Amino acid sequence: MKYLLAHDLGTSGNKATLYSTDGQLVKSITYGYDLKVSNGNWAEQDPMAWWGAVCESTKALTAEVNAADIAAVSFSGQMMGCVCVDKNGEPLRDAMIWADMRSTEQESKLRANIGEKEFYNITGHRISSSYSATKLMWVRDNQLEIYARTAKMLNAKDFIILKLTGKMVTEPSDASATCLMDLGAKQWSDTVIDACELDRAKLPDIICSIDVAGTVTDEAASACGLLSGTPVVCGGGDGVCAAVGTGAVAGGRAYLCLGTSSWISYASKTPVCDEKMTNFNFAHIVPGLVTPCGTMQCGGGSLSWAVDTLCKFDREFKDKNEKGKLYDTVCSAVEASPIGAKGLLFLPYLLGERSPRWNEKAKGSFVGLTLEHGTGDMLRAVMEGVAMNLSLILEVYRNEGAKIDDLVLIGGGARSPIWRQILADVLGVSIQMPNFLEEATSMGAAITAGVGVGAFEDFNVIDRFLKTEKVYYTNKENNEKYKKIKKNFDDCYFALEKTFDFLYNIS
Repeated sequence: MKYLLAHDLGTSGNKATLYSTDGQLVKSITYGYDLKVSNGNWAEQDPMAWWGAVCESTKALTAEVNAADIAAVSFSGQMMGCVCVDKNGEPLRDAMIWADMRSTEQESKLRANIGEKEFYNITGHRISSSYSATKLMWVRDNQLEIYARTAKMLNAKDFIILKLTGKMVTEPSDASATCLMDLGAKQWSDTVIDACELDRAKLPDIICSIDVAGTVTDEAASACGLLSGTPVVCGGGDGVCAAVGTGAVAGGRAYLCLGTSSWISYASKTPVCDEKMTNFNFAHIVPGLVTPCGTMQCGGGSLSWAVDTLCKFDREFKDKNEKGKLYDTVCSAVEASPIGAKGLLFLPYLLGERSPRWNEKAKGSFVGLTLEHGTGDMLRAVMEGVAMNLSLILEVYRNEGAKIDDLVLIGGGARSPIWRQILADVLGVSIQMPNFLEEATSMGAAITAGVGVGAFEDFNVIDRFLKTEKVYYTNKENNEKYKKIKKNFDDCYFALEKTFDFLYNIS
């Protein structure tokens, strides 16, 4: 039996998962590392901590199987980071990760040099300090010596590839998340690089996600437990690996991730660049495809906040280590509340909003509270509000010609049966429940590894890994009720925009 090793480099830790080539999950293990948050909006991690977690988790998994039977290793990794390494591949500073938003001044400089629409049409993204481009600009403007010594700027998984193989490369999904790549050409954009006033030589070569970047060196083998010569396949960014792991590997296939942040994405042959720039686009791992994506800041996170804040019985269940029972109680309370939560709306903007609002000043709001409303009504309003916000993202895709009739649902929020049905009724699509709810990214990386070394003919092998266990269909009567509620949901946001501006400035 041959195996594929997938590393998912997240914000809190590295999740290493071993899959057999016949689609079985053999074992998974996670090693954590620290996140350094400071100055309000700085978020950094030590790249060597990533490497340490990869080494330890690899050793743990290679104790389960013969290392000689590992056909390849590949990666899913946090995106939109900035790892500056010198000519010897040594990190020059801690990595600025996706959550680091310090480069607002550089964002303004970039806007002065290129129009937002031109930038969006080239890169598939809005100008934002969340992307790698402005982070490298910040290093240039504030740490000139480090910028001068930077041989290449890498992302998280690219750095681990460097440690394993000695090669400094990236691939299209992570390159598109830097906002320095021409999404159509799949090459670095001279126009954008010039607008950023960056040195193109500091960007690594872009190779295919399914390419073998190199093989494990002797030094790396002794550190991590893999055999020297084991192929290392590039893999991709975590959001794009999730597309592979949910079967969104052919035009039109779509998925919904209901995690702390939540998004809808699908596989497309062309980017979706709508007039309002509502969504954004990453290069897909599958050559020739892109993944349009609309992400809301606080989807599953809204429910977690509501449960922790509103549920007085929370502490009792936590003390008994029975958090699962708490969520069973939550679901029962939501089921007891009628559609529309007795006229209560929730705007799920607890962290501002990306898609579809793109308003960092937006606030979370309950609208319509009365003495009649109980905890179950408020929790239902939260679930419905998240679903309605996601429906606005889906409408953009449909208005641009996408035909999406079903969504594969993943993420922690997918464990709630009542929320699954609410999503099916609000979105007007069937919701497919896969056999794995939180393995999509690692599964996508493993499949990418298999395609890269020829163990699989193509990405359609996903059917060997992914099984649909249950489908939730739209209740047409409920869908009609939600259509009326959605209009009021939208109206409430626009009615409160000036209030959000005021509250933002005094908070």
